[in-house]
Amino acid sequence: MDERRKPYPFDQFEPKWQAIWEEQQLFHAPNPAEKGFDPSKSKFYVLDMFPYPSGAGLHVGHPEGYTATDIIARYKRMRGFNVLHPMGWDAFGLPAEQYAIKSGQHPAITTRENVASFKNQLKRIGFSYDWQREINTTDPRYYKWTQWIFLQIYNSWFNPATNKAEPISTYSGKNPDEVRLAYVADVPVNWCPELGTVLANEEVVDGKSEIGGFPVVRRPMRQWMLRITAYTERLLTELNALDWPEGVKLLQRNWIGKSEGAEIDFKIDKSDQKIRVFTTRPDTLYGGTFLVLAPEHSLVDLIVTEEQWPALREYRERTARKSDLERADLSKDKTGVFTGAYAINPATDQRIPIWIADYVLIGYGTGAIGGVPAHDERDLEFARKFDLPTVTVVQPIGDEPAFGFTGEGIAINSPVINGLTSAEAKKKITAWLEERGQGKRSINYKLRDWLFSRQRYWGEPFPIIWEDGNHHSLGEDELPVVPPPLEDYKPTGTGEPPLFKAKDWIRYSEKATRETNVMPQWAGSCWYYLRFCDPNNDQRFVGEQAERYWMGGEKPGGVDLYVGGTEHAVLHLLYARFWQKVLFDLGYVSKPEPFQRLVNQGIILGEDNQKMSKSRGNIVNPDDVIDQYGADAFRCYEMFMGPLEQMKPWSMRGVEGVSRFLARVWRLCMRENQSDDWELSGKIKQIDADKAQQKMTHATIKKVTEDIESFSFNTAISQMMIFVNAFTGAEAIPLSSMRSFLALLSPFAPHIASELWEKLSAKFTDARSDITEQPWPTYDERLLVEDEVEVVLQINGKLRDRMKMSISATDEEMKTAALLTPTIQDRIAGKTLRKVIVVPKKLVNIVVD
Repeated sequence: MDERRKPYPFDQFEPKWQAIWEEQQLFHAPNPAEKGFDPSKSKFYVLDMFPYPSGAGLHVGHPEGYTATDIIARYKRMRGFNVLHPMGWDAFGLPAEQYAIKSGQHPAITTRENVASFKNQLKRIGFSYDWQREINTTDPRYYKWTQWIFLQIYNSWFNPATNKAEPISTYSGKNPDEVRLAYVADVPVNWCPELGTVLANEEVVDGKSEIGGFPVVRRPMRQWMLRITAYTERLLTELNALDWPEGVKLLQRNWIGKSEGAEIDFKIDKSDQKIRVFTTRPDTLYGGTFLVLAPEHSLVDLIVTEEQWPALREYRERTARKSDLERADLSKDKTGVFTGAYAINPATDQRIPIWIADYVLIGYGTGAIGGVPAHDERDLEFARKFDLPTVTVVQPIGDEPAFGFTGEGIAINSPVINGLTSAEAKKKITAWLEERGQGKRSINYKLRDWLFSRQRYWGEPFPIIWEDGNHHSLGEDELPVVPPPLEDYKPTGTGEPPLFKAKDWIRYSEKATRETNVMPQWAGSCWYYLRFCDPNNDQRFVGEQAERYWMGGEKPGGVDLYVGGTEHAVLHLLYARFWQKVLFDLGYVSKPEPFQRLVNQGIILGEDNQKMSKSRGNIVNPDDVIDQYGADAFRCYEMFMGPLEQMKPWSMRGVEGVSRFLARVWRLCMRENQSDDWELSGKIKQIDADKAQQKMTHATIKKVTEDIESFSFNTAISQMMIFVNAFTGAEAIPLSSMRSFLALLSPFAPHIASELWEKLSAKFTDARSDITEQPWPTYDERLLVEDEVEVVLQINGKLRDRMKMSISATDEEMKTAALLTPTIQDRIAGKTLRKVIVVPKKLVNIVVD
């Protein structure tokens, strides 16, 4: 856009207001007892899911949620709240480490450069963050407290009697390490030799790492685990009181995966060993014709026959190259290998074959399932693939065929439970198994303990030392534990983490060595919302008074509004809830839940309707949009595209349209003089608004207020466009109406609203303070009542004019007013009036010859 063709001078006043806001620290929120704190105001804590500062910087999709929270923050300040609206950086992560491996540059330098770039981009958009509260998870002053929280978890256990975490000192058993909330275990993990680290299931795609596309294999490794499973019931039940989208709640419930059923023991034929199987349908036990074990199951090596060993070993190797997500894919072709061994079905006393298959996961249930092919789709696929027998044991109540029926019905071909409904049959067969010592009632969860260590350099070191094969915690006075500089950051290739190379650092004492794994990137984001409350406290992870104030309120969650993408709907939110509950149980925080209200923004696609990516070449940089159209146009378009939670494509023509709207706002107040300079329009006058103007102003206040509260930002902007249309062309614009409008506009387009407010205040000196300090406008419902209607005037059924009438006008009054209308008088002059038809509040039809 040419300089001379800019429709309004956003390039001049936007940097000006950003500098003013920073210089005056207008958006700083003082803590209780600090200078400037107003205890008479209620608090509102609005938080974005803080970003990972990548080298690529922001694209236009990233600020969508940030713009929404900024509108809310500015609105709430004008409504009289103390608003906490901070920003920081989730800065540990693989990309910086990968760059360090290639370049030799320390990840801290890369991170610092990326943060500076991100911060500059955010400031150009005009977000009202309290930058005095900025935090960075890679700052030792921050991760000192991440390590401290880990020590609280390590030094705690979950007491089932009190249903809460307690200090490990209250545990009366012989071995505290067996119950700690942080413990060490050998577990099968996704190991990427090239990256030299363990990857989460979500970081593995088609057997390769999401970053780099390197091969990934499954192998057992010593790992730190967090006992999140101790909190399964609380994580489920306490979800109910949160104001979250039902879809996100469902995702969390499904991830936790509570299921009630029975554990059943199958004796291995010609052995004293048993295989324990969990099932939610014990009523189908008589239909069990085979068992399937996870390839990693501990009994596989004991039962496999010599003939089957080569095939089984080769199958295990193939399975090790798959992630759990790939293995559990219901759509994939079923594979498996017969072990050569058999088990005894406790209900039928018949021998049934024992197989291994990759779709059975060692981490779910007991790592073994009973195959009931007549009543389970996956089992039926497996049975058909390997020609295994099927037995029908459930008869549907309706007309459906029994074979392949997966619902509940009536038990058949099952002597102990024949004729019973599925619900009754479940209870009876479980009791029967319990009496015989062959099974028991059981509740199972899909949720596994949290694998909490990574074989990386760029992460928080554990505050743990090892001595004689035992782990011990460091003292709090030894925090933070800072990772040492290395000559190179390449993986060791042996499975040992990069920190293993720092021999001097590892040697803690003559007998003790440091833990060389580091924490996952999740660690810093599990508690950052607490640090924002008191970021400069060097005595405590968060001050008690600050935490009680900013996380306070009647509801269980502390953060009033949390906005971010649905990609974090499960893990981040679940992990943060877990840490919050541990800290709550131990008395360190006042709330059992971190986030009371959650809102997910949708994805912004490229102009080609595809997800933005470098490879597609469809990324739009917000800097380019701001250079061309300004930050206010960028902000307003982000919100005007459609409902916040929906997926929608970017359109530069759409930005241009919003820019034209803001140019019209500018011209309502400003005009160009003969020197081509902008000056305040003479149309703005200190006069009373007429009835129509008053009604439009109050209708706009009402609509914008309600739309902000309901996150309907697109329709709020539409209403402001209607306001501008109504006042464009007016001979005079009341100052009061313009001020109300600018206050409504300011959360959306703060730069232009601030500039025009300042221009008005220079002439009309009764309201000189900054627009950010103005109270939110209020509306009068009485002024919105429709007291007039538009009446259509017809002559012989043809439209000839319209007129306004009081809503209470009588038929006679409408008839008289119509006949006195000049247009009607001219058209019926000299004609004979036959009759006048009146439809109350709608029309008057005059019939003439």
